[in-house]
This record gives sequence, structure tokens and C-alpha cells, in this order.
Amino acid sequence: MTGAKMVIEALKREGVEVLFGYPGGAILDIYDELYKTPDLKHVLVRHEQGATHAADGYARSTGKVGVVLVTSGPGATNTVTGIATAYMDSIPIVVLTGQVPTRLIGNDAFQEVDITGITRPITKHNFLVKRIEDLPTIIKAAFYIAKTGRPGPVLVDIPKDIQQAKGEFNYPEEIKLRSYNPVYEPHIKQIERAYQLLENAERPVLMLGGGVISANASEEARKLAEKLKLPVVMTLMGLSAFPGDHEQSLGMLGMHGTYYANMAVANCDVLLAVGVRFDDRVTGKVDAFAPGAKIIHIDIDPSSIQKSVKVDVPIVADCKRALKRLLEFVKQGGKDKKYWEERFTDWWEQINIWKRRYPLTYKQEGDYIKPQFVIEKLWELTKGEAIIATEVGQNQMWTALFYKFKHPRSLITSGGLGTMGFGFPAAIGAQIGNPDKLVINIAGDGSIQMNIQELATAVEQRLPIKIIILNNGFLGMVRQWQELFYGKRYSAVKFQVIPDFVKLAEAYGAVGMRITRPEEVEPALKKVLQTNSLVILDIHIAPEEGVFPMVPAGKATTEMILL
Repeated sequence: MTGAKMVIEALKREGVEVLFGYPGGAILDIYDELYKTPDLKHVLVRHEQGATHAADGYARSTGKVGVVLVTSGPGATNTVTGIATAYMDSIPIVVLTGQVPTRLIGNDAFQEVDITGITRPITKHNFLVKRIEDLPTIIKAAFYIAKTGRPGPVLVDIPKDIQQAKGEFNYPEEIKLRSYNPVYEPHIKQIERAYQLLENAERPVLMLGGGVISANASEEARKLAEKLKLPVVMTLMGLSAFPGDHEQSLGMLGMHGTYYANMAVANCDVLLAVGVRFDDRVTGKVDAFAPGAKIIHIDIDPSSIQKSVKVDVPIVADCKRALKRLLEFVKQGGKDKKYWEERFTDWWEQINIWKRRYPLTYKQEGDYIKPQFVIEKLWELTKGEAIIATEVGQNQMWTALFYKFKHPRSLITSGGLGTMGFGFPAAIGAQIGNPDKLVINIAGDGSIQMNIQELATAVEQRLPIKIIILNNGFLGMVRQWQELFYGKRYSAVKFQVIPDFVKLAEAYGAVGMRITRPEEVEPALKKVLQTNSLVILDIHIAPEEGVFPMVPAGKATTEMILL
């Protein structure tokens, strides 16, 4: 069969149900085969960056590999930001790019770029297919690499002549790569050491990151937390790994973490960190991060361990398997739940003092709508059951602090790269992957405009996504930094022109609504949630509202600016 047909057949063998893409000359042979394959759904986006973010949102919300199909040159380079976003957050996507014929590679042919060279630093691996006989094995390897170990994006660049060439389709049942062998099972001695530290702890904290969600280890994490009565903190990527409304949840830690989460980590004597990479937004000043703690770090990626923070018990393993083994040691230890509750009574009393002293709060002043109030009401009305995709900035942090995520994979957000314009196309992918679930995009008036063209995609696909714009007329997070650290010199952050989002929604065939007063919030949200189509709700919020708590860059996480 032709190379193009091989690609389609390989996708079917991998269980792919949907592709996000945009056609062009160098990929037309594969699109022609796609035309003949009605059981493979193709979502036509309006920009290739939208395709990568949509595939990313699909992957995050379903646990499956997201697939992108684009042409060469600008089609391929338009995926770069989306690939980097997935790479930073360890999200499994496979990006298939067309390329000029092999004889023209290196000749600066029309729409030729070295996309494998460009994306080498931001992919888990990438391939340039040079021989038709290698194509099936490369596609198999791409999916295997993307979804195993620490997940990540893989790019496959397929020249036009390879798509047109014919060869034998021998698709491997399984694949082994000599230089790639992820370690899944934990070393039992390290698990034993971890348990001994927890058994002797007086002020333990369980810290959960995105790796817990990737490994589908949320149930094990919850069981361990409940059995040992552990306080639980989460990174931004770890939110939804543990129920946000659980009595043991302290919420998010780090730069915009809760006061009590940051204080618990700063004062703990044992920190069990699972599926995290100790990003600078989490640690703050590294020397002052959990200074008195013995740190246990479970992660499948050995390069993440000891990279940022000194670790006492490193455990290279799949999070789910490691937590299962740790639970076995807890069971063998023979200590009941009452023992652990009594052991940590004083610790919980201290945590509760911090919670009472500095709870998450905000001041309702005048007729301004407070964004925190919007998120709180949204959580109440949805009961924490929605899939929330955020943009990046203040809207993202208010959501992280005030929406209590109940289930894993219900927060879709760009953590590592902080990509504005991510949330809406990611919501498209999440809605396509979860057609029966409520999907909400929480946005700022800056971020939403970066991929606003995907309104056409969402309407065309008849997706009932709810877009809630927290509109303050600023690039809000940048403005907040300028207010606090640059003497309120608001350089290039105040929008002089903002579109009429209601008319814009209507122009695309969606529903548009606008509110400006606090008493309108709850009725408007109820109406939005009851509308069975794509809705934009433009909420005019307090223009200079900030996100607090906040840890200034380079400071310890205990040096928080509070409301």
C-alpha cells in the first residue's frame, strides 16, 4: 500500500478515533486517504496552533494520545507553541507533518522547513521518515514513546514522496527500543525507607503533581492520604488529583498557593512528593523550600529527581505502582487509622490555626464584580463536576484557588509553558473527547483573543462549550506585577480596543451575553449552564483586582503578599 494509506491504517491500529488538523500541499496524500476513511473523525481547526492545543486538551481529559495532522513549512511551524506546551506538561500527542519530497530537502524548496531540527528540544523524540519500509515501525514507535514512561509529544515528518511510494505494510504488534526502557516498578528497599520516614514523622505532607494524574494514581493517593491522615497539597498540574473539597486538601502550593499549604510545606518534617518536578513556581527560593524536611520523591523520570531539590529517598517508578507498594507497607505495619489520626493531632491543630488565620478570601467592594465570586458561584452551580479549561494569567490562578476540582482530568491548563490562547482550543479537544460532559473555558480578555478564530471550529462541530471571559481590560497578571514591582507603570498592558464579545459570538453563530453587576452573576451563570450551545459570557470584573496570596519571584514561599 502507499505510505499515505499506511499512516491511516497505523492510526486505526493504534485505536485513534479523532485527528485535529489543517490540510496543505505536502500532506494532501494522507488527507486523500482520510477522505476514504469515514470511521476516523477529522476536526478542521482554523489555525495549526489550535490543532495542537485541541489534541493536547483531548489527551489531558481522556488519557488517550492526541493526534495532529498538518502540512509542511508554516503549517508545521505553527504547531511549535502547542508542542512546547505539551512537552512542558508531559502530555502525550503525536504530530504528523507533511514534508517536501526527499530529493528537495535542504534545497529551500517551497514550504520547506527543518521541523525535526526546530522541534528537537521540545519533543520527547521526533522522526524524519526516509524510507517507505520504515514508516509502519516509526508510527508504532511514535505512539509507544508518546504514551509510555513520562509522556510527551512526538513528531513524525513524512516527505511527500514517502506518502506516495508503495511498500509492504508490516505493522509490529509491540516495539522495543534499546535506548528507551522506562522503569515502572519501584525498588522495594526505597519504598521501605519511605514508609519508615512516614512512620516516624510528626509533621508530614503529601504533595501531588501532574504525574499522579498521568499515571491514573489518584485513587491510591487518596487511600494513602486518608489512611495516614496526611495533609495534601497540590501543584497547579496536580489539581484534581485529590478532591478539592476533601477535608484533608490544603489546595495549591507555590507562588499563588494558599497560605496554609505553603506554611505546611515550610514546616513539615517529611514531604512525600509524588509525580512532581519541583518547578520554580512551586519551590520559590529553593534554599528555603521545606528546609527541615526529609523529602521522598516518586517520579518515573529519573532526570527530574535531584534536579531542583535535594531528595533523601528517590524512587524512580510509575506513581500508581509505587503508591500501591507503599500502601502494602502501611497495611503490613498494622497501625489503624485511629493511630495515625492521634499521631498527627498536634500537626492538624497547627494547620487549622493557619487556615483560620488566613483563609482564601476577597473583599466585595461597590458595584464591581469580583472574579473570585464568579469562580465560587460556578463551583457551587456545577458541584465541581465540570471539566474546566483555563487560559493563562489571573483567570487561571483564580480558578486554581477557588474552584474545587472533584475528579482527575477535570482541570485542563498550561502549567509549565504558560501559553496564552491555550484554553479555548484545549476545551474543544476536551469536549470532543468527552461529549457527555460539561466543558467550560475560563478566559481573560487578552488570552481569549489569541485563538478566537477557533469559534468557527467549535460552532462547526456543534460543541456546547461555555466560555466565561473575566474581562478587566488589561493583561491582568502582567499589570499586577507592574503594580507591585514597577511602581504602577502600566506599560503596554491596557487594551485600547477590545472587541464586543457578544457581537463576536453572534457573528460566529454562537450565543453571546454580558453582565456588569454582582447581582447578575448567579442568574447569568445559570442561564449559560442551561443553554445547549456554545456560549460566551462576557463578565466585566473589577479592573485592578489582584491574585493573592502571592510570593514575589526569588522569595521563600513563606514570604507571601496577602490580601
